[in-house]
Amino acid sequence: MGKAAIYNPYLDTLGGGERYSLSFAKALANNGWVVDVEWKEVGIKEKLEERLGLDLTSVNFVPDIKKGSGYDLCFWVSDGSIPLLHSRKNFLHFQVPFHNVDGRSLFNRMKLIRVNKVICNSKFTKNVIDNEYGVDSIVVYPPIDISKIKPKRKENYILYVGRFSKLVQSKRQDILIEAFKKFSKKVTDWKLILVGGSDVGGREFVGQLRRKAQGYNIEILEGVDFKILVDLYGKAKFFWSAAGFEVNEKNHPEQVEHFGITIVEGMAAGVVALVFNAGGAKEIIKNEKDGFLWDKVSELIKKTEELVKDGGFCREVSRNAVEKSKLFGNEKFNQEILALL
Repeated sequence: MGKAAIYNPYLDTLGGGERYSLSFAKALANNGWVVDVEWKEVGIKEKLEERLGLDLTSVNFVPDIKKGSGYDLCFWVSDGSIPLLHSRKNFLHFQVPFHNVDGRSLFNRMKLIRVNKVICNSKFTKNVIDNEYGVDSIVVYPPIDISKIKPKRKENYILYVGRFSKLVQSKRQDILIEAFKKFSKKVTDWKLILVGGSDVGGREFVGQLRRKAQGYNIEILEGVDFKILVDLYGKAKFFWSAAGFEVNEKNHPEQVEHFGITIVEGMAAGVVALVFNAGGAKEIIKNEKDGFLWDKVSELIKKTEELVKDGGFCREVSRNAVEKSKLFGNEKFNQEILALL
């Protein structure tokens, strides 16, 4: 087919945006492309495979893709800047809704001439990016490997999966801990499990969370590999998220959930999601149908209490969540990527 170059400056954060880039790489490799991913440090491939549950055998990791020079295709994840790309076909991807970065500058407009498609991970991100840079981007939702995530016998625990970090976007695990403390006073025999990577800027924050959680049935797990995560999804009853809490979405869109990959992963396992009403999460969940959107912590606690008591409604929402998750599967993502080519 040809030779493709992939660049993502955030690979070492080992998160959802990195799964997106590498899924793009795999979609190309599976269709006969030679694919090079730029990263200078050794060992990143093994870390990504373990944490994200991806087989990257067909993908090469190289020190420099030279901004696509000598390649037939370049997929570049923006850090807010616009690179001058040199491949025959160039895709620029935004996984963060950057704003107030002088996106419509003359120099940026000149560099965008070399870009064939601007791709965003959600309509939420698209609206901000189009306004900032003066482009008409397309939305390709992140791929969720729902074939590996299945409902199991449910246990009485609440799960949240998201990076432990205060860099740009805080997932607000501290709010979940405070909510669970109040919840556990009314509903006994439940557990809160917080899972995430702390590799980039998260160790001190995890320490703060552990101190907050002392004395309560709360477990904090760092750097869990994908197999263990799949098991946790399978057994959890509820997924709580407070990402974007207390943020003005219009003024600081980068600080709310841009899409919500772990929300969909939980839904694929039949977990009932109760998610703060902001950002890309509103594109995933239809409130009261396949999950719940909340604005106040008191709503989160009250709705969870009601669902614990109303097992029939809870199971109905769980079934609907599994069906909704299928809209974001790997197969659909691969079809959309190949259609771009």
